[in-house]
Order: sequence, then C-alpha cells, then structure tokens
Amino acid sequence: MNHNILNKCYALLAALLLTACQLPGNSKNSADKEATPIAQSEYADNSTGSDNDNKADADEHDDSLSAADNSSSDVANPECGLPQVSKGTPEKILRRVGYTCSWNPDNLIPNWVAWELTADHADGLYKRGRIKFHEDEGVTTYDYMRSGYDRGHLCPSGDNKWSEKAQEQSFRMTNMCPQNHNLNAGDWNEMEMQCRRRAEQFGKLAIMAGPILSRGHHKTIGSGVVVPEAFFKVVYCPSRRMAIGFIYRNEAGNRPKGDYVNSVAQIERITGFKFLTNLPAKTAEKVKKEANLDDWYE
Repeated sequence: MNHNILNKCYALLAALLLTACQLPGNSKNSADKEATPIAQSEYADNSTGSDNDNKADADEHDDSLSAADNSSSDVANPECGLPQVSKGTPEKILRRVGYTCSWNPDNLIPNWVAWELTADHADGLYKRGRIKFHEDEGVTTYDYMRSGYDRGHLCPSGDNKWSEKAQEQSFRMTNMCPQNHNLNAGDWNEMEMQCRRRAEQFGKLAIMAGPILSRGHHKTIGSGVVVPEAFFKVVYCPSRRMAIGFIYRNEAGNRPKGDYVNSVAQIERITGFKFLTNLPAKTAEKVKKEANLDDWYE
C-alpha cells in the first residue's frame, strides 16, 4: 500500500479516537451537579435563567495577565478583613490588583470576591474598551456560550477604572458567575452604581460579593460551572462604622433596593461564612445586626 495513503488513514483514525475521548468532558449541555454546598436557605427557587443568547467574545488569552497574578494592592485587602468560608468549603485564594477572590475549584465559581472601593477609585481613565473575557483556572468564555446566562462580574468593571491592570483582571473568568441577564443589567448593576456613589460620599467602602448555593444539586453550564440560586453583597463603611447586606435571587426582577436588604448576620447564617473578621468583636457584633437602608442616604 502507498505509504502516503497509509499515513493518512492512521491520522484519520487518531483524530476520530481523540474526538470520542473528549466528547463527555466537553459537553456544553446544562446538567445537575452535586456541588459543594455553600448555603442551606429559604432563598432557593426554580428559576432556569434568562433566554438571552449570551454570545461570547472569542477567548484570546493575554499572557501578560499571567504576570504578577499574585500581586495585590491595599484595595484588594479590606481593613475590615477578608471573609472566612465554612469548614470543608474548597478554596483557592487568588490575589489580584483590585480584588481578592476565594475560588472554588469544585464549583468553578468564586466563594466570594472582596475589595475596597475608595472615592478616588469610583471613576477613572481605564474603561473596558476592547478588553475581552479571559480564561482562568480552566474556565473559559465558551463555558457560558448559549447558556442563557451572562458572565456576571462580582467585582465590577466600573470599580476598576483607576488601573489598567485592575481593569484587565476584572475580566478574568474567576471573577464571574452565571447570572440572569435581567439581574446583571438591572438591579445588580444599579447596586454597583450605588456603591460607587456611596464611596464618593463616605470616602471608602469595603465590599464583599458572592454566590448563594441553597440546594444540594445545582444546574450547571459548560464544563460544570455551577449556576447559583442567588447572590449576596456585604458593604461596610469604616468612616461611619455601619454595614448592610443584600441578597438577590438569580432571576429577572425590578424591585426597590429595600426588598433586597438583609443584615450581615443573616447573610452569615445563610452562607456559613464569616464577615468583617478584623473588626473588634463588639463592633462587629453591633454592625452585623444592622439593616437600615436609610442610614446610607443621609
């Protein structure tokens, strides 16, 4: 037999075998996954998310983002302390210029993301521009493609306009969760903008955000990215020594901000995490019980 023909046959056979081996691991269909539980709460719902066709940009990984990944600034380490996850929760700490992420390698989403937002950082020169979402820790933008969910920032792009590097790193996939489009573009975005206004008003805020997983089995997208049932946000103002929490179900809605208000103590109960870990015990106990939205609009 002609050697060229024989080589082509071998190449074709190898390609077919490789494709057969990769198909199960690369399934893009939604599935139920027994994720590591973060919370057991009444906030579970049967939402299947937006029908929005989330067409992702091509994932072009910029190797320059890999350099200094473990470097961080003061804003990435809030003075009130980083959250502490519950015992047994998988965690890998990722330190970025503008935030710190507790990455859950089992669920392929963060446990939490924390940062400080100062008045000086509430705006800046470095807007998104042509920055694309970047693969990180094995999660790519293709995991979200045609899933019906947005790539929802936890630390928002709008909080990172003060630094070109911080802005680039805010688009890493380890800063994302599958999020209902209406929530991402609506009430969640409105809260992000309110935080920037309050940072300008009060000088500085510490912000912590993350997913709430309230069921034993969770919908997944892509290669196993868990879809949260809800999201939390904890905000602390050091100049006023006051704190407040918010919980948003991962579904469409257009509600007053007061409908989402919870105390930090309530969010601790739901998530099993500890917040404001560097505050004196009496101060932390007091502010964690607060849930007065009016205090933030004086």
